[in-house]
Amino acid sequence: MDNNVNQDFMRSVILLRSFSDIQKNMMLFIQRNATENGLTVSQYSILMTIIRHKEITQKVLGEEAFLPKSTLSQAIDGLVKRGLLQRHQVDGNRREVLLSTSKKGVDFIKSIHTQEGGIHQIFQAAVETLTEKQYDDLLVAHLQLSTFLEKYHTEQGGLVSD
Repeated sequence: MDNNVNQDFMRSVILLRSFSDIQKNMMLFIQRNATENGLTVSQYSILMTIIRHKEITQKVLGEEAFLPKSTLSQAIDGLVKRGLLQRHQVDGNRREVLLSTSKKGVDFIKSIHTQEGGIHQIFQAAVETLTEKQYDDLLVAHLQLSTFLEKYHTEQGGLVSD
Protein backbone atom coordinates (compact mmCIF):
# COMPACT_ATOMS: atom_id res chain seq x y z
CA MET A 1 0.00 0.00 0.00
CA ASP A 2 2.74 2.47 0.95
CA ASN A 3 4.48 1.79 -2.36
CA ASN A 4 1.33 2.76 -4.32
CA VAL A 5 0.98 5.98 -2.31
CA ASN A 6 4.63 6.84 -2.98
CA GLN A 7 4.23 6.11 -6.70
CA ASP A 8 1.10 8.30 -6.93
CA PHE A 9 2.84 11.06 -5.02
CA MET A 10 5.92 10.85 -7.25
CA ARG A 11 3.75 11.08 -10.38
CA SER A 12 2.34 14.38 -9.17
CA VAL A 13 5.81 15.64 -8.16
CA ILE A 14 7.26 14.74 -11.57
CA LEU A 15 4.39 16.45 -13.39
CA LEU A 16 4.67 19.53 -11.18
CA ARG A 17 8.41 19.71 -11.90
CA SER A 18 7.66 19.41 -15.60
CA PHE A 19 5.32 22.41 -15.45
CA SER A 20 7.89 24.28 -13.37
CA ASP A 21 10.63 23.61 -15.94
CA ILE A 22 8.42 24.87 -18.77
CA GLN A 23 7.45 27.95 -16.72
CA LYS A 24 11.11 28.70 -15.95
CA ASN A 25 12.13 28.42 -19.60
CA MET A 26 9.19 30.50 -20.78
CA MET A 27 10.05 33.23 -18.26
CA LEU A 28 13.64 33.35 -19.52
CA PHE A 29 12.38 33.92 -23.07
CA ILE A 30 9.75 36.42 -21.89
CA GLN A 31 12.35 38.41 -19.92
CA ARG A 32 14.63 38.54 -22.94
CA ASN A 33 11.75 39.39 -25.29
CA ALA A 34 10.51 42.15 -22.99
CA THR A 35 13.98 43.67 -22.57
CA GLU A 36 14.68 43.57 -26.31
CA ASN A 37 11.48 45.54 -26.86
CA GLY A 38 12.11 48.13 -24.14
CA LEU A 39 9.50 46.68 -21.79
CA THR A 40 9.47 45.42 -18.24
CA VAL A 41 8.12 41.91 -17.73
CA SER A 42 5.03 43.51 -16.12
CA GLN A 43 4.45 45.70 -19.19
CA TYR A 44 4.92 42.70 -21.46
CA SER A 45 2.42 40.71 -19.39
CA ILE A 46 -0.07 43.58 -19.54
CA LEU A 47 0.19 43.85 -23.32
CA MET A 48 -0.18 40.10 -23.84
CA THR A 49 -3.21 40.07 -21.52
CA ILE A 50 -4.95 43.15 -22.87
CA ILE A 51 -4.61 42.15 -26.54
CA ARG A 52 -7.15 39.36 -25.92
CA HIS A 53 -9.76 41.99 -25.02
CA LYS A 54 -11.13 44.92 -26.92
CA GLU A 55 -11.33 46.83 -23.63
CA ILE A 56 -10.65 45.80 -20.05
CA THR A 57 -10.89 47.52 -16.70
CA GLN A 58 -7.68 48.08 -14.81
CA LYS A 59 -9.03 45.94 -11.96
CA VAL A 60 -9.76 42.92 -14.22
CA LEU A 61 -6.41 43.37 -15.98
CA GLY A 62 -4.63 43.24 -12.62
CA GLU A 63 -6.48 40.05 -11.71
CA GLU A 64 -5.71 38.37 -15.04
CA ALA A 65 -2.06 39.47 -15.11
CA PHE A 66 -1.55 38.68 -11.38
CA LEU A 67 0.04 42.07 -10.73
CA PRO A 68 -0.26 44.13 -7.55
CA LYS A 69 -2.01 47.50 -7.93
CA SER A 70 1.14 49.62 -7.60
CA THR A 71 3.10 47.57 -10.16
CA LEU A 72 0.11 47.55 -12.48
CA SER A 73 -0.39 51.30 -12.22
CA GLN A 74 3.28 52.12 -12.91
CA ALA A 75 3.46 49.71 -15.83
CA ILE A 76 0.26 51.10 -17.37
CA ASP A 77 1.58 54.67 -16.99
CA GLY A 78 4.68 53.73 -18.99
CA LEU A 79 2.62 52.04 -21.71
CA VAL A 80 0.25 55.03 -21.95
CA LYS A 81 3.24 57.42 -22.22
CA ARG A 82 4.64 55.31 -25.07
CA GLY A 83 1.28 55.50 -26.81
CA LEU A 84 0.70 51.74 -26.66
CA LEU A 85 -2.36 51.87 -24.38
CA GLN A 86 -5.29 54.22 -24.06
CA ARG A 87 -6.89 54.95 -20.70
CA HIS A 88 -10.53 56.05 -20.30
CA GLN A 89 -12.82 56.52 -17.33
CA VAL A 90 -15.86 54.25 -17.19
CA ASP A 91 -19.12 56.15 -17.76
CA GLY A 92 -20.88 56.64 -14.45
CA ASN A 93 -17.91 55.45 -12.40
CA ARG A 94 -15.05 57.94 -12.07
CA ARG A 95 -12.96 55.51 -10.03
CA GLU A 96 -12.91 52.72 -12.60
CA VAL A 97 -10.43 52.92 -15.48
CA LEU A 98 -11.00 51.26 -18.84
CA LEU A 99 -7.95 50.31 -20.91
CA SER A 100 -7.54 49.46 -24.58
CA THR A 101 -4.63 49.06 -26.97
CA SER A 102 -4.00 51.89 -29.39
CA LYS A 103 -3.31 51.26 -33.08
CA LYS A 104 0.37 51.75 -32.26
CA GLY A 105 0.01 49.20 -29.45
CA VAL A 106 -1.65 46.61 -31.69
CA ASP A 107 1.11 47.04 -34.30
CA PHE A 108 3.76 46.78 -31.57
CA ILE A 109 2.26 43.55 -30.21
CA LYS A 110 2.04 42.08 -33.72
CA SER A 111 5.73 42.88 -34.24
CA ILE A 112 6.58 41.09 -30.98
CA HIS A 113 4.57 38.02 -32.06
CA THR A 114 6.51 37.77 -35.32
CA GLN A 115 9.92 38.71 -33.90
CA GLU A 116 12.63 36.25 -34.89
CA GLY A 117 13.88 34.45 -31.77
CA GLY A 118 10.96 35.74 -29.69
CA ILE A 119 8.95 33.53 -27.40
CA HIS A 120 6.08 33.20 -29.87
CA GLN A 121 8.38 31.99 -32.64
CA ILE A 122 10.29 29.66 -30.31
CA PHE A 123 7.08 28.22 -28.87
CA GLN A 124 5.74 27.72 -32.39
CA ALA A 125 8.87 25.73 -33.24
CA ALA A 126 8.45 23.65 -30.07
CA VAL A 127 4.79 22.92 -30.91
CA GLU A 128 5.83 21.79 -34.38
CA THR A 129 7.83 18.97 -32.76
CA LEU A 130 4.54 17.46 -31.53
CA THR A 131 2.31 15.21 -33.60
CA GLU A 132 -1.32 16.29 -34.00
CA LYS A 133 -2.33 13.59 -31.51
CA GLN A 134 0.28 14.70 -28.96
CA TYR A 135 -0.86 18.30 -29.37
CA ASP A 136 -4.55 17.42 -29.00
CA ASP A 137 -3.90 15.11 -26.02
CA LEU A 138 -1.78 17.78 -24.33
CA LEU A 139 -4.53 20.39 -24.70
CA VAL A 140 -7.12 17.96 -23.30
CA ALA A 141 -4.85 17.11 -20.34
CA HIS A 142 -4.12 20.78 -19.65
CA LEU A 143 -7.82 21.63 -19.76
CA GLN A 144 -8.60 18.76 -17.38
CA LEU A 145 -5.93 19.85 -14.90
CA SER A 146 -6.84 23.54 -15.20
CA THR A 147 -10.54 22.81 -14.69
CA PHE A 148 -9.77 20.70 -11.61
CA LEU A 149 -7.52 23.38 -10.11
CA GLU A 150 -10.03 26.19 -10.79
CA LYS A 151 -12.84 24.14 -9.25
CA TYR A 152 -10.71 23.33 -6.21
CA HIS A 153 -9.76 27.01 -5.87
CA THR A 154 -13.41 28.07 -6.02
CA GLU A 155 -14.51 25.42 -3.52
CA GLN A 156 -11.80 26.56 -1.11
CA GLY A 157 -13.11 30.11 -1.24
CA GLY A 158 -10.23 31.52 -3.25
CA LEU A 159 -6.73 32.40 -2.17
CA VAL A 160 -5.88 34.37 0.95
CA SER A 161 -4.85 37.33 -1.27
CA ASP A 162 -8.24 37.49 -3.01
